[in-house]
Amino acid sequence: MRFNVAILPGDGVGPEVVAEGVRVLQEVGGRFGHQFNLHYGDIGGVSIDKHGLALTPETLRMCKQCDAVYLGAVGGPKWDDPLAKVRPEDGLLGLRKGLGLFANLRPVKVFPMLVDSTNLKPDVVRGVDLIFVRELTGGLYFGKPKKRWETPRGRRAVDTLAYSEKEIERIVRVGFELARTRRKKLVSVDKANVLESSRLWRQIATEVASEYPDVELEHQLVDACSMRLIQRPADFDVLVTENMFGDILTDEASMLAGSMGMLPSASLGTRKKGTRNKGGEEACSLTPVPISSPTFGMYEPIHGSAPRRAGQNIVNPIATILSCAMMLRYSLGLPKEAEAVETATNQVLEEGYRTYDIMAEGMKKIGTMEMGELIAARI
Repeated sequence: MRFNVAILPGDGVGPEVVAEGVRVLQEVGGRFGHQFNLHYGDIGGVSIDKHGLALTPETLRMCKQCDAVYLGAVGGPKWDDPLAKVRPEDGLLGLRKGLGLFANLRPVKVFPMLVDSTNLKPDVVRGVDLIFVRELTGGLYFGKPKKRWETPRGRRAVDTLAYSEKEIERIVRVGFELARTRRKKLVSVDKANVLESSRLWRQIATEVASEYPDVELEHQLVDACSMRLIQRPADFDVLVTENMFGDILTDEASMLAGSMGMLPSASLGTRKKGTRNKGGEEACSLTPVPISSPTFGMYEPIHGSAPRRAGQNIVNPIATILSCAMMLRYSLGLPKEAEAVETATNQVLEEGYRTYDIMAEGMKKIGTMEMGELIAARI
């Protein structure tokens, strides 16, 4: 089979980890008889330097014409001026909006051989297998007005947290649909004791729950949820959150797995693989992400660009490689190939190979390229 994949390495360590993901993807192609046509583009800081934009219309168009997008990371101190009119993160937000990618899936699974590699007690993290469903195109990051200005009394700024009924309903449905394929437990995270948007979120989640009597729904305030993630993380199955809450909670949850370098992500929309995203009404469709069938998506590790570690061959590529597995499963419709990547990753870890961030006594420390080579060799 032939597939077109957009490759956006980005900034910092992005090109390094994406290179290892591509190595694994090409190994999958060779082993299983697939052809992956790779189309490279710029995003983030490197795109600002080359084109003056964090995301060019040409790159967005290229992504729309592919079956999936594979991304590294964006940002860095070079472009971190708070007064800058164009920021690397604009490229990421533009991709999500332009491609209609409203559902971000972030699985957190603790590998048994890494229970001693976290900052938490092994008994706390053992058996953790949860997944976040984060709303990705609404909330504070996209709400209007969003601006800063000067007044006679000093500088001011405003961001707007806004959600519509359609936006909430479609992401909550994704949570219920995914929970049905797992342990049938869904936690809806909000701040309903303070925020009107959260009260609407809770009301709609409750209404949608009536259509899923087989799934247990629990509402939880975001502050209580952040505490429970550390106290009893194994209690969770699927969590659905608005944009900013999901951004923060998933970074916290990464520590359960030992490192952000272990966590992949998938950003999915409504259009099927092989169709073109028209945006507009299609991007606001209530159709839930069809978890079991090929769906257009963007795949990336949850970590940032880590510019201080760029070029040193030390960063952990496993999150990017596992993102490749998610791409194979969700967008390319290749579950056996996805499982092969996951099994190979598990095997390498069982053999005691570790990058610096998950290193433990008695293990064999290796670099970015070596980890990628070992996993590819075991496909």
